Amino acid sequence: MLLVCDIGNSNIVLGVWDGDVLRASWRLTSRQHATTDEYIATLSTLLGRSGIGARDSVPSVGPAEMRAADPGTDQGRISAASTRISAAIISSVVPPLTPRIAEVLSALLGVSPLIVGPGVKTGLDIRYEDPREVGADRIVNAVGALTKYSPPLIIIDSGTATTFDVLLAPNIYAGGIIVPGLYIARDALTERTAMLPKVELRATERVLGRNTADSIRSGLFHGSGAMVDGLVHKLCGELDIQPSVIAAGGMGALLAEASAVIQHVEPDLTLIGLREIWLRNQ
Repeated sequence: MLLVCDIGNSNIVLGVWDGDVLRASWRLTSRQHATTDEYIATLSTLLGRSGIGARDSVPSVGPAEMRAADPGTDQGRISAASTRISAAIISSVVPPLTPRIAEVLSALLGVSPLIVGPGVKTGLDIRYEDPREVGADRIVNAVGALTKYSPPLIIIDSGTATTFDVLLAPNIYAGGIIVPGLYIARDALTERTAMLPKVELRATERVLGRNTADSIRSGLFHGSGAMVDGLVHKLCGELDIQPSVIAAGGMGALLAEASAVIQHVEPDLTLIGLREIWLRNQ
């Protein structure tokens, strides 16, 4: 089995592939100040509760307390489970966390993870002026999208930032757009004003708000949808394309509700792309 991990500014997304079947996936809060031991404990618990792997053996790798764990406990089940994960891959846009998570995977699984970066085969023809500036998460999403859809494509990933990535035939990464994400926009309103409250991000049926909270929600929800539709329209005109439009990321489904142009929602797009990149590097 293959463990895949995408480290973002807000979340760490992990998944376990058994061949071409995604057995489990999780979304954790990115915590730059969390210790290696804290991440080991969290991932150990997640693996154990998912029932991945056999329960009758405990690996010889990892911290001493894990090697000594009772196979009948959660921790023992987790240690045994890790023996069936034979490889791992990481993409990251948070450099301080990359070596820490790599250490976690090495301690738990006894593998050295492949890290997406220069020298790793992706199969993309990247047309950015400086390809090194393209975030690993955007590269991974592009690879994932090309495994399921034919270009031209526009991928809209809504997380800490909302990014637009344009893919042209046959495998060209043409460029993109970066704007503040929904959470950043909401938090900026709260932090930079004296009286505006912090509201829950959710869909609203009406555009016209009749109280302050609904007015903010409408601005965030319908405003983001209008932004997506407008930018996609401009991209189509500038590039003379009629693309399939894909939403990904933690807020992708919500953004798709607000937009008229998003055709597909792929919550596991990054996990799909990571698996494909790992396969291309074997």
